[in-house]
Amino acid sequence: MTRDEVFTALDLEDSHSGVFSGGWLEAHGAEVEVPNPTIGETLATVTMASVEDYDLVAKASVEAFRSWCTVPAPKRGEYVRRIGNALRENIDVLGALVSLEVGKILPEGVGEVQEMVDICDFAVGLSRQLYGVTMASERPSHRMYEHWHPLGPVGVITAFNFPVAVWSWNAAIAAVCGDTVVWKPSERTPLTAIAVTKIVQRVMEGSGHEGVFSLVVGDGAGVGSAMSRDAKIPLISATGSCAMGRVLGPAVAQRMGRTILELGGNNAVTVLDDADIELAVRAVLFAAVGTAGQRCTTLRRLLVHRAVADKMVSRLTDAYRQVRIGDPLEKGVLMGPVVSERAVTQMMQALEIAREQGGRVVTGGGRIDRPGYFVEPTIVIVPKTATITQEETFAPILWVIEFDTLDEAIAINNGVTQGLSSAIFTQSLKSAERFLSATGSDTGIANVNIGTSGAEIGGAFGGEKETGGGREAGSDAWKAYMRRQTTTINWGDDLPLAQGIEFG
Repeated sequence: MTRDEVFTALDLEDSHSGVFSGGWLEAHGAEVEVPNPTIGETLATVTMASVEDYDLVAKASVEAFRSWCTVPAPKRGEYVRRIGNALRENIDVLGALVSLEVGKILPEGVGEVQEMVDICDFAVGLSRQLYGVTMASERPSHRMYEHWHPLGPVGVITAFNFPVAVWSWNAAIAAVCGDTVVWKPSERTPLTAIAVTKIVQRVMEGSGHEGVFSLVVGDGAGVGSAMSRDAKIPLISATGSCAMGRVLGPAVAQRMGRTILELGGNNAVTVLDDADIELAVRAVLFAAVGTAGQRCTTLRRLLVHRAVADKMVSRLTDAYRQVRIGDPLEKGVLMGPVVSERAVTQMMQALEIAREQGGRVVTGGGRIDRPGYFVEPTIVIVPKTATITQEETFAPILWVIEFDTLDEAIAINNGVTQGLSSAIFTQSLKSAERFLSATGSDTGIANVNIGTSGAEIGGAFGGEKETGGGREAGSDAWKAYMRRQTTTINWGDDLPLAQGIEFG
């Protein structure tokens, strides 16, 4: 599918406003060129929102919330169901746009849109299950229970690597909870956000609730900072680097706002000496090479028992050398480009530091001589003392570290500041349970005999430590988008006090 075919199918143009609030508005910010990382050429230009544009959108979102929060939750779910169906109808072309803008291979681009469909399905069911609990009161003739109420406009800040799926994790859940949504996508990947907003616009048109889903394309220093300080937005869900979270988190906390922070990951797979090596190789390959190493759940550190290290590295090296790299829209390609020239530079700098710290490149390590931002997926054997493994380099680099005992591996796994995802490969029930215990892996996601990436919608997604502690998507993550109200009703004639207090 060509760029022109994708643009025609999704009603995209060569130039766009990045501001939507019930309709497309004139944007007054800077104009940015959106590159195609596969060839390094411009896909389109987008005029970003100014801070004043953002403020208008935020105020309109407050107004839209006042009516949206009164719509019964199952009725809100019906709108989300229709959005999911509209995404189904556009899954292939929208997936192709993700590939054009981000550089993901087409199956991953389509998979990201499928994730949006899945979360819409999940949210529709959730719209009839926003349950509170009834509690036993110690006072006679009293009933005590919880209400869950809509919270207000939710700010959603998304990163370039999942330009649409992460928005849907938040927007679909927030919408059925009765919240409106103000979306600030990455300025690197605004076209998929514009395309999704157009799809949603068609669903909501004529409903009287056209302002539920808003869009403000803008930079972090301007629009992002304004959103973080804006008391009109009680909750901000932000995905990005740990550095971004260190700025945004305190700014929101200063005004007593809430955050859901999904920040960096420095994920590890532990391979024990009793592991199924072939299974581990397949899992490691996808987790480390998928999306050109640009997932927050990408495998960065491979911890291998010394007894099987040579076999594991040898098999993995063979697999890496068979990875077909090229145009992500081309059938059979397994890895596309990284997102930018800066990403290439950062990868090469990390490899140079690794060499200085005793690392040895086993395979890869270079830039591919062709237009765009293509690099070789790389395996580096490093000593446990190499500090470069403490950092999250957003590139297809896999650090291999040998260990002797499971306790040593757990210590290495936990010995980084990030805490998103981890996995262990073993045939031992005892080893698996040790890894999953309270003194085992300290990550928010911990797997056995599967890789670190590819989380399903049903589970709550998120991590610990500098990853931010937030949870999105499944389980009871919906509670973050609502406010809890504890209610007690006295249906008797007396006024007994709690704790048996006598007064008067």
